Amino acid sequence: MEPLVFTPSLNLSLVPHWQLWSQLRDQVGGRLYESVPFAQPCYDEFNSSACVGVRHSYLDEVSRTNTPTAFVQSQWETCQATQEHCLLDWSNPDNDAPTHAAECKSGSLPSYYINVQTADDVKAAFDFSRKTKVPLSIRNTGHDYKGRSSAPGSLGLWMHNLQEISYTPSFAPRGCSAGRVTPSPAVTMGAGVRWDEAHTFADKHNITLVGGSDKSVGAVGGWLQGGGHGALSNTMGMGADRVLEFEVVTPDGEVRVANECQHADLFWALRGGGGGTFGVVLYATVLASPPVTLQTLIFSWGSAHAHVDENLNRTREAWALFADASVALAEEGWGGYATKDVIVLVNPEDPSTFEKGDSEPEGDEEVMMWKGSAIAPLIKWGHSLRTKDRGVVLIQKVFPTWLSFFNVFTSKFVASVGKNLALSSRLVPATSLSTPSLREGIVGALMHANTVTTSPGVIILMTTPYSFPDEEKRTSVNRMWRESVWHVTNVEAWAWNATAEEVRGSYRRAKESLGKLKDLTGGTDGGGAYVNEADVYEEGWERAFWGDNYGRLLEVKRKYDPDHLLDCWHCVGFEREDERFGCYLDV
Repeated sequence: MEPLVFTPSLNLSLVPHWQLWSQLRDQVGGRLYESVPFAQPCYDEFNSSACVGVRHSYLDEVSRTNTPTAFVQSQWETCQATQEHCLLDWSNPDNDAPTHAAECKSGSLPSYYINVQTADDVKAAFDFSRKTKVPLSIRNTGHDYKGRSSAPGSLGLWMHNLQEISYTPSFAPRGCSAGRVTPSPAVTMGAGVRWDEAHTFADKHNITLVGGSDKSVGAVGGWLQGGGHGALSNTMGMGADRVLEFEVVTPDGEVRVANECQHADLFWALRGGGGGTFGVVLYATVLASPPVTLQTLIFSWGSAHAHVDENLNRTREAWALFADASVALAEEGWGGYATKDVIVLVNPEDPSTFEKGDSEPEGDEEVMMWKGSAIAPLIKWGHSLRTKDRGVVLIQKVFPTWLSFFNVFTSKFVASVGKNLALSSRLVPATSLSTPSLREGIVGALMHANTVTTSPGVIILMTTPYSFPDEEKRTSVNRMWRESVWHVTNVEAWAWNATAEEVRGSYRRAKESLGKLKDLTGGTDGGGAYVNEADVYEEGWERAFWGDNYGRLLEVKRKYDPDHLLDCWHCVGFEREDERFGCYLDV
């Protein structure tokens, strides 16, 4: 990366406010750069060593998080409204056709970005934006399903290199008087720390952090500020439940410490109100728990030995059993994930709470029925399948730490990377699974969803804080999260050369795929969805994401950002007519 050089030219209109840009460059120690698309080297020379490096890393999530202009979902590098882009073919990055079809364009990338290393960098950016009206965009890892960390014509704040991380065995939030809070073990992380790094750090210190289930997700950015869910959230809370303190630069240029003792309204808003909205978070301190031992079930019923229709029937049967048991499973402490051919469940609770009985020997293994546990029928059915089809996998394993499970899980299950991807989601409350007929309807809606999209991509995430109440409303997370046992997502991809209408069709199919589920779980008026993983064109997004909290969140937004310097798609205070949203389609 070469620092920008701003000098008078014959055409100053190419760089409006060039003198202020030059001043900004000096204020941030020269760490102001022009955005260069990730695949630019391939459009320059496809067989160059630089392009070979891009092609090899095009579908690698960690490589993308380390690159300031690469996003995990590549459509946010493009301008979907004008079809300008600089993409490769995600189905085959070695295909040179995209580089012959069009010029490399910056799409929705920021015009320039700051490699943020200090609070003063952020202060300078706010001051610059106020003077020039150049919008700001905030990016950490680029693990973003809604395009909120990029914007055409913006000044980007790249938070990736705030990598500090430390452990405090007895942390007390700053400004809290003695006796008001009980000191607790905690980890403080910079805005650039990813969850793979945080979990590794925690394991070395013999502690557990509740985090995401993907390596490239940032620990402090949108995941945490949007609520943050994971396989341990059922019993240990969401990320927003566990944060103890933020250090944040608000749009007035002030560095504020937000916790329950100072700037409590801002602290509440940052605990679920969404990233990129109320300020730029530099650091967050989160609760650290003792190490956990995980009881784990890995059950895969999709088999090459079975006919397609048989595998489909197995999916319906597995999901039906899962639906029957899910509320009881949540009450027992289980969390995890289910797709069309696999269920992975973990439980950090004391295994002695389960009475192990009725074991069935199978070679050197034993399939534990966990007599009296809600998981027993699922295991019993899996065992019966396995006796008929050796392609069925049924594993019960104890992982000694969260990291040991995380490393295995992320080696087998990786989010789609480098694709253009539309996503939709729905929260499924326990009441929607309360009777056999309701459960049958939910399972039918899920099976239907997998027929609407071009490939079956439904994921049932049992990652809600169903067993972790927030009766005092200490977070701004939608209450629907605590009433729900599932968070369901589905996706639809499109090719690098899709037309605007084909892209619209992908967004529509993603939306329509969960339409029946939405109707069964509250519809537009009462249903809920996750702000970080939702339909880009979600109807009634204010209520779907935040429920009754939206009005209070908007008040906090106006208090700390009265000039509306920060805005992002479907964030609190969102203004659709702003030019920074010019690359979104009308769907």
